[in-house]
Amino acid sequence: MDKVNIEEKLSQFNDYWQPKIIGELNGQYVKLAKLKGEFVWHQHEKEDEMFMVIKGRLLIKLRDHDVILNPGEFFIIPRGVEHIPIADEEVQVMLFEPKSVINTGNIQDERTLDAIEFL
Repeated sequence: MDKVNIEEKLSQFNDYWQPKIIGELNGQYVKLAKLKGEFVWHQHEKEDEMFMVIKGRLLIKLRDHDVILNPGEFFIIPRGVEHIPIADEEVQVMLFEPKSVINTGNIQDERTLDAIEFL
């Protein structure tokens, strides 16, 4: 068991919308990701999803309202809720998700990841 330095892990990659696994607990992955631009409208049928902003400002659009997250803030998106994350500038986030989560949820496109890298 080793401690994890979040800044050190974030310095190891520069790609956007490609989460990296930095830990796991109780059937969940702890992931880091860098986001920039607009993702894709999607939902997760069986899993909740948590976005915690480390750096930057993240807009999460829901069908009925928008949520803006600043550093030190997090938001849990309940299963089945359609959403789209948008980052005008680079945003660094920590994600807490069940191992079964597919990054694009119910959508299969070029951003869907078959496997996620462990750092």
